[in-house]
Amino acid sequence: MPDPYTPHSGDHRWRADHYELRFDYRVATNRFDGTATITATALDPLDKVVLDLHGMSVDRVDVDGVRAKKVSSGIHKLTVTPATPIAAGDVFTVHVRYRGAPHPVRSPWGQIGWEELTDGVIVAAQPTGAPTWFPCNDRPDDKATYRFEITCETGYDVVANGQLLGRERAGRGTRWTFAATEPLATYLATVQIGRYRTASLRGAPVPVTLHHPADLRTAAGTDFARVPEMLTLFADRFGPYPFPEYGVVVTDDELEIPLEAHGLAVFGRNHVDGEHGTDRLIAHELAHQWFGNSVTLGRWQDIWLHEGFACYAEWLWSEHRGGDTADVLAAAHRVGLLGQPQDLVVASPGAADMFDDRVYKRGALALHALRTTVGDEAFFSGLWTITERHRHGTVTPDDVAAAFAEAAGCDVGRVAAVLAPWIDEPGVPALPERSDLPERPERSDLP
Repeated sequence: MPDPYTPHSGDHRWRADHYELRFDYRVATNRFDGTATITATALDPLDKVVLDLHGMSVDRVDVDGVRAKKVSSGIHKLTVTPATPIAAGDVFTVHVRYRGAPHPVRSPWGQIGWEELTDGVIVAAQPTGAPTWFPCNDRPDDKATYRFEITCETGYDVVANGQLLGRERAGRGTRWTFAATEPLATYLATVQIGRYRTASLRGAPVPVTLHHPADLRTAAGTDFARVPEMLTLFADRFGPYPFPEYGVVVTDDELEIPLEAHGLAVFGRNHVDGEHGTDRLIAHELAHQWFGNSVTLGRWQDIWLHEGFACYAEWLWSEHRGGDTADVLAAAHRVGLLGQPQDLVVASPGAADMFDDRVYKRGALALHALRTTVGDEAFFSGLWTITERHRHGTVTPDDVAAAFAEAAGCDVGRVAAVLAPWIDEPGVPALPERSDLPERPERSDLP
């Protein structure tokens, strides 16, 4: 069944296994010429393969090396009739040659997808912007591996998901090749293009690369110098970092908000002040590598599984650096919620409100309530269980409750009872008292 939050996206009758995206792009003219080769598995018998694609012209489609019998392009869909129907369980390939001037698509959450900058490109696709630049099965639970071959004018830095395999001259431009070998959701696939300088940030458990405009070298170097320390902290709290490396892009344009993608995060120049003024945002986007990018929701109504966890990571970072503790921050944000409308249920906020700040804060408060109830040892053990058990996969609220119950040594219903007032009800409950509990309990003190 389609996700009710994004009813026009994706097709549950087939699963993507690998995307190979090759394209030439001209920044000066916003001209895109590319091919997408999708290796997929049929989950049902298919007489048609339906892909998500927006605003691009399709020149040809082949299925398993044979030209498609029929190709129909709608506003948001590409419907392909193969020469021979595909049986359930069969692995097949779809090769699409397409072109156009990619642009963001309007959505209830603003304009999303491929977007031109003053001198470059940003891709911010959450939740349904991926089809603005490649044909795909646009569902968060349909993860695949990727290979990118991107050619653009020489002089630009190109950043995409995965590891950089090579960079070489190609005609009048430069070709950049990347491979993401860990499965990722379509909305997390990204390309960033700009006139950037690069720097390595040392001291992290994995390589960290910072891409920034030349004039922000000093300020960006200062603001992101703590990323290795954040990585070390979060690896201790959440489990090993889930990808081979981490990248940070600072665009030359201002951006409304930072954004995360698989293996990297993107910030605007307005998020850089050289005084660590955006540490909270840097920690938030980094935490999404565990909660959101590696461990991903299966349906959009469960967005608190991304944002609540990333928000709580901000509090853990503050606590680690000697700032306000999670106790102090939780109490303050609870007071803030009391002054806002209490009409939102985090478990099902509705598509229009799934990025409402109350989803973030109530999700974080639910986690803090659980931490203060079960104690630090069980709480952080539960986080490790989630990231290990669901690494590079999808997760549900029931999966999360089960992991914490296992870590706490209690019935899952008791964990659910702690989370429910924050997640399943609109009111603002009281926080449990930490002082009544031992610091590192061996078993849960849940009622």
